[in-house]
Amino acid sequence: MKLPYLPNHDESSFFDFVSTHHPGLTPGGHGVVPADRWAQPESARSGVPMAVPHATTVLAIKFQQGVVIAGDRRATEGFQIADRRIEKVFKIDEFSAMAIAGAAGPCIEMARLFQTELEHYEKLEGMQLSCEGKANKLGQMVKANLPMVFHGLVVMPLYVGYDLKRAEGRIFKYDLAGGRYEESDYHAIGSGGKDARNTMREYFQKNLSEPDALKLALTALYNAADDDVGTGGPDLVRGIYPTAKFVTAQGIADVADDRIRSVYDSMIAVRRSRET
Repeated sequence: MKLPYLPNHDESSFFDFVSTHHPGLTPGGHGVVPADRWAQPESARSGVPMAVPHATTVLAIKFQQGVVIAGDRRATEGFQIADRRIEKVFKIDEFSAMAIAGAAGPCIEMARLFQTELEHYEKLEGMQLSCEGKANKLGQMVKANLPMVFHGLVVMPLYVGYDLKRAEGRIFKYDLAGGRYEESDYHAIGSGGKDARNTMREYFQKNLSEPDALKLALTALYNAADDDVGTGGPDLVRGIYPTAKFVTAQGIADVADDRIRSVYDSMIAVRRSRET
């Protein structure tokens, strides 16, 4: 169906339209990259990667009703803190969310483009993409960003969605070439991802309750911040806490800072008692 404001485009993908007619607006800045252009750019081989703020640790955990997705708030630039309050967890649509790790600017740009892509598809087709279809769309965007990876502008998303057909939450991770892989229980990415995964591996159980899943997610982020200089822990003085969202059959629900602080207050009290 051709639209009057898009006379040369009759598909439901906004990303394909931008890639074809305005490739400079895509994450990689080149649209769909031909096979002979996957080689590392000359400028990247001879120059120094751009110094840009990088996001760090984000994670997702399945529980009985869906998935909790969370991330710390710190962005670093080398050995300096570039931002203490950056948002790394985004609502994409009514039943899906995305967390980012990598170069902050391109990551946020991709999250916003992904939101627009799904809204555009729904308006033209009159229905939502399936959970797996959304995951595939994001993989195409990650692949389009591959040329910028050679410049140091890495984008690593973590996508979660509630699958209405299967009545369960799902977690998807990606490689730099857009490869999509589903995780069965939990996953974490970023500079502190390994530390967070170690915590989740030790304490994860099937069919966690919502409060237990949130506690485990916040504990994993706290332990990652304890070992990884690029991951920010809870800042009790400034009132800065990780961002967390629940993705369930009822939609997306933000976790209030007060609730996150209460979890950390209890956790810190327990750890202090062990040291006395």
